[in-house]
Formats: sequence, C-alpha cells, structure tokens
Amino acid sequence: MSHSKHTLYIKDDNGSYLEASTNDVVSGARRKLRAKFRKGKAIRSPSDTEEFLIAELATEPNEVFAVLYLDNRHRVIKFDRAFTGTIDGTSVYPRVIVKRALELNAAAVIFSHQHPSGVAEPSQADERITQRLKSALELVDIRVLDHLVIGGNTVVSLASRGLL
Repeated sequence: MSHSKHTLYIKDDNGSYLEASTNDVVSGARRKLRAKFRKGKAIRSPSDTEEFLIAELATEPNEVFAVLYLDNRHRVIKFDRAFTGTIDGTSVYPRVIVKRALELNAAAVIFSHQHPSGVAEPSQADERITQRLKSALELVDIRVLDHLVIGGNTVVSLASRGLL
C-alpha cells in the first residue's frame, strides 16, 4: 500500500490500515486532550487549555457555554457543558453555575463558549455575563480565572484583555 503524505491512516482491530476519516482524527484528538484534562490533573498552560477547548467546542453548530471547575491547586474537577443555545447566542444563569461550583467544591473556574460564526471577538453581552458570574462567584469565594471565546481555531481571553 502506498502512503500519501496528505492522508492519515489508522490501524483497525485486525491490523489492517484504513484511511482515517475526519471524524476519526477529531475523535482521536479529543481523546488525547481529554486525558490531559481528566479529574485531578493540574492545568499546565493556557495553550493546553485553549487546545482542549477548541477540540471540545469549535465544531459545535450551536453556541455552548462551558465551565472548567478547578480545585485550589488548579487541578481539574470537572468540565461541564453548562448551557447550549442557538447559532448566535445562549442563555447563561449565574445561579446554576454557583450551585454547581459549590456542589463540586470548586475553588476556581474557567468559562468558555464558542461562536459558531467562527469569529472569536467577545461581544458586550459576553463581557456583561462574565462580570455577573464573577460577582456571583466572589460571594462564595470562587475565583474566575478566565473566560475564553472560541471562534474556529482562534481563542480570545477576556482576562488577557483586562476584562476580569
């Protein structure tokens, strides 16, 4: 069998090589990244977090607001797809996030959502909900480390823009 430089192959259960589908590649990437973000693993870098969130959210057809719950040493407790909306927005309820963070005994959170349009630029609504969530969580001593907006393969950090 000749191998093309532009084709990926996977080995099946019988040891034969088959051309990998896009789904095979994406599923493999998600499995690898989820291993980095399983319960108890410390988050090592912002780029790891961004890669993980791109793999989880970038191809979603509708907006998904997700929360990465962390302990006091920034180890992953849980990744939750908290709310799913439409192609151009989702409703986020601070009460639900606060309740879940307390149930999980989280010390910190990282918010994320993707824009199905592929444009990562945060909206004023994104900034407002981030401030509302931050205020609600501050009351119970839970830190908001960041809110990442994903558009295609681009990630914008609200923290790096001084919005937290």
